[in-house]
Amino acid sequence: MRLKVFAILLTLIGLVAHGQAAEKKPILTLMTHDSFAVGEEVLAQFEQQHGVTLKIIKSGDAGAALNQAILSKANPLADVFFGVDNTFMSRALKAGIFMAYASPLLEQIPDELKLDPHDRLLPVSYGDVCLNYDRQWFSDKGMDPPRDLDDLMKPALKSLIVVQNPATSSPGMAFLLATVGRYGEAGYVNFWQQLRANDAYIANGWTDAYYGQFTRAKGGTRPIVVSYASSPPAEVFYSETKLEEAPTAAVLGSQTAFRQIEFVGILKGTRQPELAARLVDFMLDSRFQKDIPLHMWVFPANPTVPLPDVFVKYTRKADDPVMLTPAAIEAGREKWLEAWTETVLR
Repeated sequence: MRLKVFAILLTLIGLVAHGQAAEKKPILTLMTHDSFAVGEEVLAQFEQQHGVTLKIIKSGDAGAALNQAILSKANPLADVFFGVDNTFMSRALKAGIFMAYASPLLEQIPDELKLDPHDRLLPVSYGDVCLNYDRQWFSDKGMDPPRDLDDLMKPALKSLIVVQNPATSSPGMAFLLATVGRYGEAGYVNFWQQLRANDAYIANGWTDAYYGQFTRAKGGTRPIVVSYASSPPAEVFYSETKLEEAPTAAVLGSQTAFRQIEFVGILKGTRQPELAARLVDFMLDSRFQKDIPLHMWVFPANPTVPLPDVFVKYTRKADDPVMLTPAAIEAGREKWLEAWTETVLR
């Protein structure tokens, strides 16, 4: 009897010790935006490899999340931040919230995606914000779809486009930047004047535009929408019936799309810089990068990673996207937005 009691006590002591060991696992915190998505098994792999618990804080859209990180710089809420894109990059770097880390995986990333020469922000993914159109709608009407931004000003396309407000939408801001890059500071306002005269619908965000006003949505009346070059494969992937052809197409003529690049960085003040660096490495390595296309519907920054079949078959990248420097965007953003608001909303 005493032996049984002793054995039970040993078992209980072992369980308590195991529980205490598990509780002592370090916690690494990743702050990001609401659109961050990755397979649970991928995150579990990182946790197992490094004996760590990964905590993810989603803090609104990319701009809101960055603002929160900047406001809490004296007492950081996280160790690593993912989701700064090139439209907010200069603001993030000026705030001085990131520490430099030259990951060895950077060797596999194309130079055109590396926008910070001091390696405080490292590229993880990218996508092209561009016009998408409903192929069936244009086929049924016997009309030609738009091929570039100039086409949107044609009378034939009056009342057919929905765009997002750049003050409230990330793709909306990217599309505004595409027009600045395409027409220059002297010409982009004229483009928007003509687009307003052609009865463009201004939605608050991507969801309202794509799933509310676009003709692919039930009740939608506008067959042209600002979305992503990767929206056509998403249409195929999520279709309830098997499709051989994407029902939508992206408009990717010269200087019609804006290339959005998303970055990761280690926050200054982290108490776990080594673990934070391992997470950055992991996000640039093949296991994480492979998971990006079918979860966040953008391209992985690492070109050595094979793309899923639906991406290969139905996605095209812009050959000549608009690429404004982060410094130019930071310098011009507010005046461009003010001019847009004055032209389109007032």
